[in-house]
Amino acid sequence: MKNFNAGTYISQGFYKSFQPTLINRQWYLENMEVIQLLSKADRELGRLDMYSDYIPNIDLFISMHVLKEATQSSKIEGTQTNIEEALREREDVPLDKRDDWEEIQNYSFAMETAIKDLEKLPFSSRLIRQTHKRLLQGVRGEKRMPGEFRRSQNWIGGATLNDASFIPPVHTSVPGLMSDLESFVHNREIFFPELLKIALIHYQFETIHPFLDGNGRVGRLMITLYLVSKGILKKPVLYLSDFLETHRRHYYENLMLVRTKNDISQWFKFFLVGVIETADKGIRTFDSILQLQKQVDQKVKTLGRGVANAQKITEYLYHKPLINAEKVSIVAGVSSPSAYTLIRNLERLGIIREITGGQRGKEYIFEEYLNLFQ
Repeated sequence: MKNFNAGTYISQGFYKSFQPTLINRQWYLENMEVIQLLSKADRELGRLDMYSDYIPNIDLFISMHVLKEATQSSKIEGTQTNIEEALREREDVPLDKRDDWEEIQNYSFAMETAIKDLEKLPFSSRLIRQTHKRLLQGVRGEKRMPGEFRRSQNWIGGATLNDASFIPPVHTSVPGLMSDLESFVHNREIFFPELLKIALIHYQFETIHPFLDGNGRVGRLMITLYLVSKGILKKPVLYLSDFLETHRRHYYENLMLVRTKNDISQWFKFFLVGVIETADKGIRTFDSILQLQKQVDQKVKTLGRGVANAQKITEYLYHKPLINAEKVSIVAGVSSPSAYTLIRNLERLGIIREITGGQRGKEYIFEEYLNLFQ
């Protein structure tokens, strides 16, 4: 990595844009600290992936992981909605928070559909554009060429090009740079460890900034998509946005260090630490879910004839830990009076808790489960 050259600044008249070096080439790894972190990250990722086989109905819990990722990734971009608010129905969200809420729902939808798309599409520019289109559908940025690479100059930070903190390459280079990135993804003649490969791809994508809006969210979403597409993860169970949000300043600083100092090793180290910490947190979360599931099952079994319907509700709550009487009635397939009986039983067992405090429109939360994702 010692001879790595990130790119050059090119004059565009009254400003300079950054032209990154192409990445579809042979890479040589010399930094022992990066190699050591890579080894640890691979081990932790393998342990996390094990849960894909170990936990029954793991897809139930993945939806909450996706929602947390959507919330944290959007938070990096400035949204203020938390995970509890993101669980609500649109009509229950205050008007001043609906834009943020809709962006989070779009992110969740974009991630879930992109994972399904991988069954028939490779990790590619086409997949990235489709995902971007879904991300911006009907929200702020919907008029900024959803699903299309930009055809004008953009910038990062500052109100104009004059005070921008970083100016990506001129728009005419975007197709060629993205083609190079895609070639690197699928180049089987070049050996490079997959975790470093996606670290480099993420850096390059954020540097190219190929869209007018949504680049950060798409770039973070790509990390999970890549790991699933390469079979490193059987299920989408690793999401880095929580780590990147917690270390937001270092995240941006390390990306800029590559561009200004050619320090790709520092970026690799930061990325690998993120994988290690996130995988470890994911493992602890899954362990806690298994313990909670066992406790909840034992409580529900005390309900006698009401067990089957209560199990339907608890299964729903693992997917979405916020519920009301109408939803209980629909999920369990019971009358309204029976739904309220179910709710009282689940409250009595300490599984759900009423959070609105009113007489009507009561909502109930599976708090112990939700706390695992806070």
